[in-house]
Amino acid sequence: MTEFSVILALRPEAAPAAVRRSLPHAEPRAAQPTDDRFRRLLNHSDWESLPPAVRARFSCHVGDGEQRTFVGAVVRTVHSRLGYCLAQLARLVGGPLPHTPGATGPSTVTVTRDDALGGQIWTRTYARPGRLPQTINSVKRFAGPTGLEEFLGHGLLMRLTLAVENGALVFRSAGYDIQIAGRRIALPRALTPGNCTISHRDLGDGRFSFTLTLDHALFGRLLEQVAIYQEITP
Repeated sequence: MTEFSVILALRPEAAPAAVRRSLPHAEPRAAQPTDDRFRRLLNHSDWESLPPAVRARFSCHVGDGEQRTFVGAVVRTVHSRLGYCLAQLARLVGGPLPHTPGATGPSTVTVTRDDALGGQIWTRTYARPGRLPQTINSVKRFAGPTGLEEFLGHGLLMRLTLAVENGALVFRSAGYDIQIAGRRIALPRALTPGNCTISHRDLGDGRFSFTLTLDHALFGRLLEQVAIYQEITP
């Protein structure tokens, strides 16, 4: 390689105009589409206070036929006695709660898009020692009184609010509804399982923690699950 060709490779703008016109034209990289629906649920200062990795994670657009995959492991699953009974009872409506006390081990989360269901499908699998993994499916929909809800199946809906607390993105239940023949019926507080909180906290190096808790006003903590994930880059 001649000295002139090295200059062209490192600083093409230094070449004469005639030579620059003969150089291959590099097309600018297309901007990746984003999804700002989670961002719109927070005020600007709260959103900007989140770590950049969290903002990027919850701004990623999932197109038709696309899938985002996260792999990791559950490191803690604890039920109270009442929490265990509730998790078993919840299996009648699709099993939206982890129902094996003490279960830890490999876990995956996939996110896909389904416009017919109105949002993002979240599919979670949890290993259970000596048994087949548990799979939980739900749909996060940007709808309802709070602007965000989780469809748990069998007509059961959990209204959600979004907040930033100590650098974590926190989802909190704000009531439960049953959808029957297109009508929403709010469940009385006495018939709900309690307050569900999901915290997403960035751990650096592409990892984040996922913490699920379920607390009852009278019976205290019913369930806690902690898992750590990282995204698989396609």
